[in-house]
Amino acid sequence: MTYRAFLFAFAICYLLTGNLVPNNLQGQQIPDTQQVAQHTPSAASQWLGIMLEAAARDVERVGAQPTILSRQMAIPVTAMFDAWAAYDQKAVGTLHGGSLRRPVSEQTQANKETAIAFAMYRTCLDQYPHFSDYLTEEMKKMGYDPNCKSENLTTPMGIGNHVARVLLDYRHRDGANQLGDEQGSNGEPYSDYTMYRPVNPVDQINDPDRWQLIPFDDGQGGTFVMDFLTPQWYRVKPFGLDSADQFRPGPPPLVGSDQLLREVDECIEFNATLTPEQKAIVEFMRDGPRSTGQSGHWLKFALVVSTRDKNDLDRDVKLFFTVGNCALDTFIASWDSKRYYDSSRPWTLIRHYYEGKTIKGWTGPGKGVKDILGDNWHPYSPSNFITPPFPGYVSGHSCISGGCAEILKLFTGSDKCGFIEPRHAGEITEQGFTCEQMQQLDGRPLAEIIGAEHATCDIVLPMPTFTEVAEMAGISRVMGGYHIQADNIAGLKLGRDVARHIWPKIQSYIDGTADLKHKMDYESILSQR
Repeated sequence: MTYRAFLFAFAICYLLTGNLVPNNLQGQQIPDTQQVAQHTPSAASQWLGIMLEAAARDVERVGAQPTILSRQMAIPVTAMFDAWAAYDQKAVGTLHGGSLRRPVSEQTQANKETAIAFAMYRTCLDQYPHFSDYLTEEMKKMGYDPNCKSENLTTPMGIGNHVARVLLDYRHRDGANQLGDEQGSNGEPYSDYTMYRPVNPVDQINDPDRWQLIPFDDGQGGTFVMDFLTPQWYRVKPFGLDSADQFRPGPPPLVGSDQLLREVDECIEFNATLTPEQKAIVEFMRDGPRSTGQSGHWLKFALVVSTRDKNDLDRDVKLFFTVGNCALDTFIASWDSKRYYDSSRPWTLIRHYYEGKTIKGWTGPGKGVKDILGDNWHPYSPSNFITPPFPGYVSGHSCISGGCAEILKLFTGSDKCGFIEPRHAGEITEQGFTCEQMQQLDGRPLAEIIGAEHATCDIVLPMPTFTEVAEMAGISRVMGGYHIQADNIAGLKLGRDVARHIWPKIQSYIDGTADLKHKMDYESILSQR
């Protein structure tokens, strides 16, 4: 679905169902689709949609890489903010402070939009180089010359190009290894340079408390293995955290503890009893084949918040800057914990506890739940992507969702969300099968067990508050069989801690009171050119 289709459909959905009535319309008739369409998305909103589409195309090209995606999104929305700040009366850029501020007479909507366009275009070209044709075409559609590379700081084109170039220079040396030239790496972009080695190979559990490589179906009768995705991510320079380990949680439960066994059994129970609604939750939060990760998921929520609240350009720039950088820092914090503890996932733990023992479990698309050996237990997930390729503790979904929900609550001044999501359970994991086939238990169809009137896979997921959306994201990973409960609980807390810590810093950039500790980095970058 394109950005415009997504935004319009989601806006109509939440307004027409009555789940959300804007404060200024309470007690009145709910708006019709014409009124929804009257809100014109800002230039910032349009550019965010273009970026998300480029990200989705990149996922189709290389698969989901959530850490990388979070940085690929944070850089453009930060460039957008920095370009816009030059035409605001108070805001200061993240690297250059207020040094680029233009006179009040130049602080026009048109100049803001132009500066934003060039900043977004240049940074998106750098982050999504395989889709330069798409990005260039979108730039032309908006009436801008993509060949203009001027850095004349008296023009909005120059401002946009300049802040993009400086930010990219800064971020190319932030520890992500985007250029593949960190000492110890293999030369590939984003490759590891920290010498991580897994303790447990595919076919052997040497230590059940540690992460294990997992074989995925390659679709041709064989298997392939994915290494730990970006184990170096704890070294990426955060936006607002003092360090990646600033809020690192205490250790997860280990083999031998009553808590871990209870939580492993909880995963088995969920897997064997998933309702259509629970399957819909797992799939919605997993986000499908064009998933732009939790950073993209929450930036889409920000787009709908923008429509709901009828944001103007200025507020949209601040909103996307806020959510994008919160996602960046929560990913860094969660990866610090993953790398530090290197903890196992249910795939390994269930095989350790129940090897050779009979348990109830999901047996594959359209096959329902039957007796299986613990050795054959499988998460509610396609065989070509069984579980994410990195350690469990903490859950990234929980951490990023906890943080982004908290930051949206702080930004909007309310926890009220009010969206709904219509789903058809199993449409990603069990496509082509009926609800009765999907919900079999020991060969008995769901309708026979609970009655035909209840056997439906057409589900509507309510999202009354941002907090509840985050908790839904977190528990979805336990339901799906990707995490134990400890991963979820610690992840939600970690994300919220990060959000509360960086919120004052975000506000300081917006209100112009920021203490620019990066000023030296900026001046160093300029001196090298």
